Amino acid sequence: MATLGKVYLIGAGPGAQDLITVRGARLLAQADIVLHDALVIPEMLELCPQAEKISVGKRSGQRSVAQQVINQQLVEAAQRAKLVVRLKGGDPMMFGRADEELRALEEVGIEVEVVPGITTALAAAAATKQPLTKRGVARSVGFFTSSTAPEHSDHDAIPETDTLIQYMGGREAIATAERLLAHGHAPDTPVVVIENVSRPDQLIHRITIAQLTQGLGTPHGPVLVMIGEAMRVRVHQRD
Repeated sequence: MATLGKVYLIGAGPGAQDLITVRGARLLAQADIVLHDALVIPEMLELCPQAEKISVGKRSGQRSVAQQVINQQLVEAAQRAKLVVRLKGGDPMMFGRADEELRALEEVGIEVEVVPGITTALAAAAATKQPLTKRGVARSVGFFTSSTAPEHSDHDAIPETDTLIQYMGGREAIATAERLLAHGHAPDTPVVVIENVSRPDQLIHRITIAQLTQGLGTPHGPVLVMIGEAMRVRVHQRD
């Protein structure tokens, strides 16, 4: 039986090439095959010119490669290459479908290692200069998404924390705002919406929950929504 390669699940970070970790960049430069998400920018792939590159992008609302197919592609890649990278936007362990891929690889005895990346929420906090926690104001943070597996389509609970961070929140903005208001959140609670975090076309919008009920229009990239009193603008603050 041929020797199996090793797979690395690597977080590419929020977008900008220089926000990947040193370890992630080093492994990319050594990779034989790189399976990457649609949200991984072309500049990031310049770090692995020697590798065979396979796009397995999953964009919300668009046709994408089924997760089961991606799992099989990972297994097949490890059967023919020594070092395989699965490159994911943000951090692999935060809404990155890492559980399915880890299970698929472990079931056939393929060695796998996870290399963390900067998750979008932390990059957004840095870009907007809005700490997610603040003494006397916010001491808990909840990360959630409305994108679920088909068998969990009715799972729409929102965490009860001081600061709320909604990943992939563009299309769900109205529903999220209405649920927050129904659960007693004040209409004037500050909301920060950030699109294309850390990229040249990054956009920041400062609104309230009441304004969020009107929706966010048609964004041109991944959207993160940050909600809570910690998002209130400081005096003299500039983005």
